[in-house]
Amino acid sequence: MSESRVMRPIRSFVRREGRLTPGQQKALDELWPRFGIDDTHEAIDLDSLFGRHAPVVLEIGFGNGASLAEMAQNQPEQNFIGIEVHRPGVGQLLKSIQTLALNNVRVACTDAVELLRHRIPDNSLDRVQIYFPDPWHKKRHHKRRIIQPAFVTMLADKLKHEGHLHLATDWQDYAEQMLIDVSANQRFVNCGNDDGFIERPSYRPITKFEQRGHRLGHGVWDLLFRRV
Repeated sequence: MSESRVMRPIRSFVRREGRLTPGQQKALDELWPRFGIDDTHEAIDLDSLFGRHAPVVLEIGFGNGASLAEMAQNQPEQNFIGIEVHRPGVGQLLKSIQTLALNNVRVACTDAVELLRHRIPDNSLDRVQIYFPDPWHKKRHHKRRIIQPAFVTMLADKLKHEGHLHLATDWQDYAEQMLIDVSANQRFVNCGNDDGFIERPSYRPITKFEQRGHRLGHGVWDLLFRRV
């Protein structure tokens, strides 16, 4: 391999572009100019993005956006940024924004790691939430998991002092890895119980996926860390 060849970064996601419904496509066409965050290299002024100064919550991988829309509706005093790489999910969230008349949500369809690294100012976020990320359950694929020591360090940079990192997964070994990796960073303090985990906070809605897992007897592990 030549010295000039640049190694591709390991991605925590694979783009599985499903078919857009007519409603999702219409939402992307009509609502993206108002609520979408275009994929540029410019730093984001969060107050200008929302047209107000308010606490900012950033969610990585919101799926179809149902829980994010519910949180935004229940917490109008906060601003929410959702990042998702799959366009059908982005279109579905935009539909929910319109249906619920939400003004406190903005949406990005891009690599969350790159957006955080280059466009989100340091010490600017009040909460980062990552719910049910791809577990990459085969051991040889664990390097693709989004929660890794270097990424935890980046999250610590982006969160404000006393900001929070909230994680949730239904894979126990991933939960245990998250617990180890975040706890190892001295800028985070675990807010959990003796075992390091917390009960699901009331602000995090139970998703249909999670409800199905409960019926099948699957566990869910929530972790909450405070940035110090």
